[in-house]
Amino acid sequence: MKKVEIYTDGACTGNPGKGGFGAILIYNGTEKKISRGYRKTTNNRMELMAAVESLKLLKEPCTVELYSDSKYLTDAINKGWLEGWAKNGWRKADKKKVLNVDLWQELRQIIDVHDVTFIWVKGHAGNKYNEICDVMAVDAYTLSAENIDENYENNVSNI
Repeated sequence: MKKVEIYTDGACTGNPGKGGFGAILIYNGTEKKISRGYRKTTNNRMELMAAVESLKLLKEPCTVELYSDSKYLTDAINKGWLEGWAKNGWRKADKKKVLNVDLWQELRQIIDVHDVTFIWVKGHAGNKYNEICDVMAVDAYTLSAENIDENYENNVSNI
């Protein structure tokens, strides 16, 4: 399988508020950047969407190292929370509904296709690609927050 590195970041002004994500995919020395801004969303949704949208770009099963400064994302995978939530009908240990179910479900389907390792990196700590993704995410909501996060409202109303 091809080996791909992916760096992701999400950002929001207000939470909820305008938000955006940035991601960089690196394969064989070539970089592909993606970003998108939204009118109203949350930071966690942007962190998840960065991972989902970047993984969706892969055209065949790959070995992926996905770097994120989101503990919400990396811990959910690495600590087994995602599988536990799915088994418990998308409820957490405290029986409350899991937020952002639409994105978690989509991410779960995508990572079943690939061999993905989620790696946490400290944000704003000098990691070149994390810093670039942060700028891309902020630029995405600052310059073009015209997209609608259609599932944001559904997600909030289902709590």
